[in-house]
Amino acid sequence: MSVKLDRRLTPATDRVALSRLRGVVERPEYTDGAPARIGAPLVELRVRPDGPRDRQLNFGADVLVIDRTDGWAFVQAQRDGYVGWVVEGDLHADMPAITHRVAAPATHIYPEPNMKRHEMASLSVNARLSVAEIRDGFAGLAQGGWVPVQAISDRFADDPVVLAESLMGTPYLWGGNSRGGIDCSGLMQAALHGCGIACPGDADLQEHAFQPVEDIQRGDLLFWPGHVAMACGDGRMVHATAWQMRVIHEDIASAIARIDASGNGPFRGARRPPAVTISL
Repeated sequence: MSVKLDRRLTPATDRVALSRLRGVVERPEYTDGAPARIGAPLVELRVRPDGPRDRQLNFGADVLVIDRTDGWAFVQAQRDGYVGWVVEGDLHADMPAITHRVAAPATHIYPEPNMKRHEMASLSVNARLSVAEIRDGFAGLAQGGWVPVQAISDRFADDPVVLAESLMGTPYLWGGNSRGGIDCSGLMQAALHGCGIACPGDADLQEHAFQPVEDIQRGDLLFWPGHVAMACGDGRMVHATAWQMRVIHEDIASAIARIDASGNGPFRGARRPPAVTISL
């Protein structure tokens, strides 16, 4: 019997598949996978080695390594199940306990607890941190470097709309998942993940994951073919749109009319994320 699998969520290459796929897909080899963690500030999750971007993974994201070839690793993101190829050198085998997340839209890592030192790297919202000590208003990371304590939290936020709105003005980037560039589904995932709510990576996956509702409330996700936004509760929505190439507010009724007129409709309705929690 043929089983249709979504390549974005199928932990298998042409050579190797996760052991749980025995009997589902035929591969020369099977593996239980090797846990690893993203050690670079932001990495591209690619369709194939050195291929186009599907999504991005932020610093501290946990993955399962399934295959390796020529400096590339095929991984499955533990948080949302998305698979793809990353540069092997961006993975770390050391996985100290995660204690904090970046709660600001973005922040910097410094070589010392001193904001006047030249920054080492930039981190985006929801980057996951292992804090080893606090000194002089900075959090010292187990991997090295210091982050301002004002930019981090040891708990989730409580309002996805506020988090989404904190990224207003962020440039639109297809497949983007960071303050440096984000797309419509990346914005929804960032807002929900930042509040401890599980969320898939792409708009169609998000639409299928959540239950439809008739009455649009604050925090509901609004869907069109290939697009998603979040209701703000005041007749407006917040979304990352290629129309303006950034994250904006827009009146919901006006957006429905505009998108219909452009031929990119119709409006497919609202869906409400459940409180299915994830770990920090």
